[in-house]
Amino acid sequence: MHIGFILLIVSSLLLEQGSKRHEFEIPQTAGMSWFKGNTHTHTTMSDGDSAPEDVARWYKSRGYKFLVLSDHNVFTNPDTLANLVDSSFLLIAGEELTSRYGKKPVHVNGLNIPHVIPPQSDSTLLGTIQKNVDAVREVNGAPHINHPNFGWAIDQNTLLKVHNDKLFEIFNGHPLVHNFGGGGKPGMEEVWDFLLTAGKRMYGIAVDDAHHFKEEFAPDRSNPGKGWIVVRAHSLDAHEIIRNLEAGYFYASTGVELEDIKVEPTRLEIHIRQKSDFKYRTEFIGAKGKILQRSDENPAVYNLKSAEKYVRAKVYDSGGFVAWVQPVFVRKR
Repeated sequence: MHIGFILLIVSSLLLEQGSKRHEFEIPQTAGMSWFKGNTHTHTTMSDGDSAPEDVARWYKSRGYKFLVLSDHNVFTNPDTLANLVDSSFLLIAGEELTSRYGKKPVHVNGLNIPHVIPPQSDSTLLGTIQKNVDAVREVNGAPHINHPNFGWAIDQNTLLKVHNDKLFEIFNGHPLVHNFGGGGKPGMEEVWDFLLTAGKRMYGIAVDDAHHFKEEFAPDRSNPGKGWIVVRAHSLDAHEIIRNLEAGYFYASTGVELEDIKVEPTRLEIHIRQKSDFKYRTEFIGAKGKILQRSDENPAVYNLKSAEKYVRAKVYDSGGFVAWVQPVFVRKR
């Protein structure tokens, strides 16, 4: 074979290989603002200790921009609390569909739904979860699966098989939900990485699951303010908030606040809002929960080095609080 022809083939192969590079999928968030909210809380309409109006006032007075009242198998029409809604605060209709499979609790939130949805049941655990997810989708609502480790009910392999769901709780402020696992059972972050590594695109929510607004605020009580999300949107509109939530345009937190999250083709920047003299550490995490890099800088920066499936970030502060940045997926261009 002629030497010139061989060199031409080699050159073409190298050019083709070089042109296939890995880049982050860049979210389309230009012109959007950040809106803090909570998607899981309770009132006297089910097992909370305070009336819906008092609960909504608690969040509004503390700077939350939106709230979902998610009572068990009860629908609270936001129109009944219209006096609280204005340009700075939005109530989004919701419900916690509360079912069981045997002794295992199955709780699925329905966000931005038009009416009460009867809880669903089935002859299998997976079927029970799926029917509740499907019931929310049938009315154009958005489902999120609540506290999978509550009652050690929903394992990671079952979660992997659920279809048409994009959201689940990686942190829940209720004291009985086992966020961190134990006794051989994985915590919710470990489950999250299992699902992401397997190719299931899931976004992790933090909520307070509040029931106790009165009397003592303590670690063993289900008090408000223990976990929340901050969503990017152009405006405080229920449909856009929920749509962007399901697109992963948010971060979750127990106390750390972020100024911005910037994604470029091969660069991820986490800008942290400085609180007094607090110190911060950011971990960039990839497939199987592998820590790719740690940074004590602000902003914390990760430059894409290889063919990662995804990169997510977790920001710790010196007070023990955290923020979870949603996974940014990597594609071959």
